[in-house]
Amino acid sequence: MKESPAQAALVPFGNSAMALGFSGSLGNIEAYISAVNRLPMLSHEEEVSLARRLRDKNDLGAAQKLVLSHLRLVVSIARGYLGYGLPHADLIQEGNIGLMKAVKRFDPDQNVRLVSYAMHWIKAEMHEYILKNWRLVKVATTKAQRKLFFNLRSHKESLDAMTPAQVDDLAKSLNVKREEVIEMETRMSGRDIALEAQSDDEDDKFAPIAYLSSDANEPTRALEAQQYDRMQSEGLATALGKLDARSRRIVEARWLANDDGSGATLHELADEFGVSAERIRQIESSALKKMKGTLAAYA
Repeated sequence: MKESPAQAALVPFGNSAMALGFSGSLGNIEAYISAVNRLPMLSHEEEVSLARRLRDKNDLGAAQKLVLSHLRLVVSIARGYLGYGLPHADLIQEGNIGLMKAVKRFDPDQNVRLVSYAMHWIKAEMHEYILKNWRLVKVATTKAQRKLFFNLRSHKESLDAMTPAQVDDLAKSLNVKREEVIEMETRMSGRDIALEAQSDDEDDKFAPIAYLSSDANEPTRALEAQQYDRMQSEGLATALGKLDARSRRIVEARWLANDDGSGATLHELADEFGVSAERIRQIESSALKKMKGTLAAYA
């Protein structure tokens, strides 16, 4: 059976990993965990020596040994995040990425064990993965919300809503506002809703897709809007440009002078040009007919 991308990525260095302790098929998570738990751990002296070889000589073989010897740490940390309902293999995969970042940045002269340094990077990658994938809509975007997200589940004593006293205690211990605790608890306890109805009966009209969709972006309407905008700008300017000066003045004064459509009257324009109101009407009618023909190309 072909391995999934998550399973294939669990072993960071492929065949090299096999040579350092992996054996048999790693096509499932149980086999992977069993394999990493059999990998030898490094002494402090070995860890420092390998880290210096990586830092000073860019020795990728040393980096492999450092990563492989700490894969069991990633498995252990990932087990603590299974309560979020995400695949164990995916959590381990993200943790392995964090471990490799830690190995790359590790300074052996700081007198700190890699296991302590790497925990931050491993958890950071897992946290990011959980926040992106736990729900379609992100539930934690600020620092305070992230703190709440990863602490609220462990502070709740049951599945029931938190009491006011519990909300106050948690807000105080995490140094956040009680309103933020209430909001995060509401968001985490809410269930996911299918965007589209799961049946073909009358319930379809109550599915979110029925009232969240917008006609504004429907292709036909969008095309019509573009054509209208083009006609309003380019088309109108072209049509007016084909009129003689008097006809253009009459059309603009009658129809384009004010946004509310209250343009000049026939008699006002008759006085301006020294002709009868009927003559102004005839000029206007002829001009509008000519403009209509021009604008037809933009419709």
